[in-house]
Amino acid sequence: MADMAFRVLGPLEVTVDGRAVSLGGRKPRMLLATLLLDPNRTVSVDTLVDVLWPGSPPRSAVANVRTYAHALRAAIGDRVRTCPGGYQITVADDELDMTTFEAKARQGELAEASALWRGRALADLPRSPAWEPGLARLEELRLSVIERSPDVPIPELRGLLAEYPLREELWRLLVQALHRGGRTSEALHAYHEAERVLANELGTRPGPGLRQAHDKIRTGVFPVRQLPLDVPDFTGRTDIVTQATKALTRPPAAVVLTGAPGTGKSTLAVHIGHDVAESFPDGQLYVRLRDPADVLAYLLKAMGVPDVPASLDERAARYRSVLARREMLVVLDDAVDAAQVAPLLPGSGRSAVLITSRTWLPELHGAAHVHVDALTDAEAHDLLTKVAGAHRVNAEPARAREILRSCGNLPLAIRVAGAKLVARPSIPLRVVAERLADERGRLDELTTGSLAVRTSVTDSYLRLPTSAARAFRFAGMLGPVSFPGWTIAALLDRPNADDVLDTLVNANLLAVSVDQTGTLRYRMPDLFRCYATERLSGETCRELRAAARRVLDGYLALATHAATRMPVPFFGIVPRHGHASSSEVDATAWFDAEVPSITAILELAAELGIQRHAWRIPAMTAPYFDLRGKHAEWRRSHEIALSGVRQEDDKHGEAIVLRNQGQLALYQDRPAEAETATREALRLFAETEDDTGVGIAHAGIGTTARICGDYQNALRHHQRALRIFMRTEKPHFEAAARIAIGTALLAQQRLPAAERWLTGARELSARIGDRHREAHALQRLAALREPAHALSHLTEATDMFQNMGDDYCVAYARQHTGELLLRAGDRTRARDLLSESLDAHLRAGDHRSAAEVSHLLDDVQR
Repeated sequence: MADMAFRVLGPLEVTVDGRAVSLGGRKPRMLLATLLLDPNRTVSVDTLVDVLWPGSPPRSAVANVRTYAHALRAAIGDRVRTCPGGYQITVADDELDMTTFEAKARQGELAEASALWRGRALADLPRSPAWEPGLARLEELRLSVIERSPDVPIPELRGLLAEYPLREELWRLLVQALHRGGRTSEALHAYHEAERVLANELGTRPGPGLRQAHDKIRTGVFPVRQLPLDVPDFTGRTDIVTQATKALTRPPAAVVLTGAPGTGKSTLAVHIGHDVAESFPDGQLYVRLRDPADVLAYLLKAMGVPDVPASLDERAARYRSVLARREMLVVLDDAVDAAQVAPLLPGSGRSAVLITSRTWLPELHGAAHVHVDALTDAEAHDLLTKVAGAHRVNAEPARAREILRSCGNLPLAIRVAGAKLVARPSIPLRVVAERLADERGRLDELTTGSLAVRTSVTDSYLRLPTSAARAFRFAGMLGPVSFPGWTIAALLDRPNADDVLDTLVNANLLAVSVDQTGTLRYRMPDLFRCYATERLSGETCRELRAAARRVLDGYLALATHAATRMPVPFFGIVPRHGHASSSEVDATAWFDAEVPSITAILELAAELGIQRHAWRIPAMTAPYFDLRGKHAEWRRSHEIALSGVRQEDDKHGEAIVLRNQGQLALYQDRPAEAETATREALRLFAETEDDTGVGIAHAGIGTTARICGDYQNALRHHQRALRIFMRTEKPHFEAAARIAIGTALLAQQRLPAAERWLTGARELSARIGDRHREAHALQRLAALREPAHALSHLTEATDMFQNMGDDYCVAYARQHTGELLLRAGDRTRARDLLSESLDAHLRAGDHRSAAEVSHLLDDVQR
């Protein structure tokens, strides 16, 4: 016998052996629904006609009812019977969901009774007035069952309230269900909505049951407020606060604030937490990270969980379950790694987590990573002003800037310095600035009470692996400059150090950038370098010298390679060294990037007493110093080089260094020094039988003589130099000597002879492709031409110098062009060019040329 089921508690449905039966169109289905609402009883034809055609039945209505009944019998058998005056359906009590529901409701089987409902009764059919009494009775019984049920699903309650918004008991059930589920803010919102609806529609307030449910929520453990106090003098960080706030208020979210020690990450996290507090009505949790299992136990107890599970996984699961039902912000301070954080992240819901870490945590997929750097200059000044007082900072603005530079704009360091100033109101900023200027005692000065930069850096240092810690210590030797990665490998005596560099960058103890050659460069902030230098005290002097020598060897090889590829043939001698490679390099760009590092390693060599190992590097760098006019670096590096080469007792090397020093003295208007150094170089070149060096020294002496007005002596030395260069087949130097002779003749006003020598020099330079000497010859020839032709020569020479990157010669070309324009009456263009030239001469320390240009600018103003 077939198993049949009839369902009206939802869309009308009939099944036979579990398979749905097709009942035809709407009219047959409405006829069947009418019979099922009054099962096993005769329903009159008049009632059926009213249901099927409310208001205006057709003449064939009775016949149509007969047709529909016949169609139903064909679908479900003889369950539909014709009776006197009407029709009847025969069903057993357990075949019809309506009668089953009524029976279970009477017996108190509330959950089973509610489960029979699939929505609104006969939801797929239009409602007939004839059905209303029966349906109203059913729905009231359904609501009664629901209101007596202990655990009604929240979606069902919301659906019922959409239909019956004035049923206060349904509101009570919804409020309690939301609260039980940990959705406290939603429960409170539901209560307030019920309060509003009852007031607007009935003019009443919630009854005792609903009010009691509300009071129970308010007396619970939430909201939790664990955030520390926000600092009153919080400064700057506007962009970071905006970025983090935006991410946190779109939960579930995780934001990671990553930065170096002392950048104020914890203070920033607390400030952001207070800013977004209103978006998390269940409160804010705060914990300084340690073992994740202990942290989870602490957080669960803070959220009112009475029985904390034993295992880490169980605690994490319970923690996620609680957070999923709440709207909370969790602040996790000072994460060591992603593994420490992973169990503490919300899994779903509207909670969010804000993490601070000294280390990058890229494994936290989906988290917003925000880098926290040192403060800007303006922000740092504002913070010092707030901590130390505006009157003191404004009274000594220059000293305040010095203090901030020594603090590296780190908020922690600034707070320490400011706190010391507050504690010592009679001490001027000058005293603090002078103490901080000494790097050896700087970290001692940046300590007060529980605030200490050294402690903050130590925490990061102690977390490093052994190899990275060693690299950090030795990197402090390289000075306050950026350096390429190979220097760390050299310090560690390894072929490659990418792994430890990555570790230090991830720990925010090194900053990384890319220079103009595409090389990765690293820099250690000054305060960290002070700390690294302190840690070096445990290393032997022998080990420090060996490490420094390895870096010096690397720079010597690279500088040798670059020196041979400079765009301008150097009018000097570079040491003989066999380590140059054959790879291509933009030599000028390489020196641009590396000279600060070279200068720092040379200072280290002098400090460690290994100058003799370092002298060749400045000599190899001289072509760059000459091209770029880097006179300060030239002078200091060659002082170190001279000491080293004399320790090594290398006479030829000493001649090279002395000649370079003589050339620099000439540039800087120190002719007596220039001649002394160059004559000693001449003696040593002759002693070591370097003919080219002898010729270069004669040229230098000749130039000094010309500048001092001794033209005859100048010509004599230049001609001796020329003969040597011709004999040794040095065409570039020959061109330079011819230019020097032409210049001396020009100074004597021997114009035809000067023009012959300068023209010959230009032709030779062009023939050998020496654009630099060609430009020099053009510049000198301009003095022999009429104004228009002279201006053309000077413009061409300036362009050539600029293309080669010779800023020093560009300054001279502009000086001569400005002077020509001044004589021609073009004062505006003359002023612009002369001003640019003056700035360049002052930067280079060429006081004689600067004085000449200043006189010309005075003439412009007349």
